[in-house]
Amino acid sequence: MNFYPNERVAIFIDGANLYAATRALGFDIDYRRLLTLFQSKSRLVRAFYYTALVEDQEHSPLRPLVDWLDYNGYTMVTKPVKEFVDATGRRKLKGNMDIELAIDVMELTPYVDHIAIFSGDGDFRRLVEATQRKGVRVSIVSTIRSQPPMVADELRRQADTFIELSDLAPHISRQGSKPERRRDEPGESEWRETA
Repeated sequence: MNFYPNERVAIFIDGANLYAATRALGFDIDYRRLLTLFQSKSRLVRAFYYTALVEDQEHSPLRPLVDWLDYNGYTMVTKPVKEFVDATGRRKLKGNMDIELAIDVMELTPYVDHIAIFSGDGDFRRLVEATQRKGVRVSIVSTIRSQPPMVADELRRQADTFIELSDLAPHISRQGSKPERRRDEPGESEWRETA
């Protein structure tokens, strides 16, 4: 990790994208350890976590994580999942958080020196470029070691630094756990907007 001790840093976590990446790599994140890692390397200003929630479920398996993060140093940004029926008549869920993440990055840019975005979504390339023009360094945290790779090549090229998620695993993984897909959290392709 290329962070400096006096550097003001903010991290932005695309929850669905990070979950898909860690699942592909075979580990779960210990979010307390993740905060501790960034606090030990820099002056961590904020840690944002973005996720869409299914509201009509009586008990969502994602709710305990959201509540824990909210009470333990993360700024939670959530919105309800939208349900729609596609052309074939199948029920689909959509909960893209890209706009919320992009707005928060641009609002925080004047107050930080370095931003770490936990996502491989190529839609963030222009956001990274705009942030860099304001003098802020940008690191992208994702993986090229999964099949297929979880980071878009154009995003990786635009970033000041690419941090391979699997290299962070020894420092941020939950000890003794096996990844398991949450029933209410669709795969990355199901989160994407349809054309």
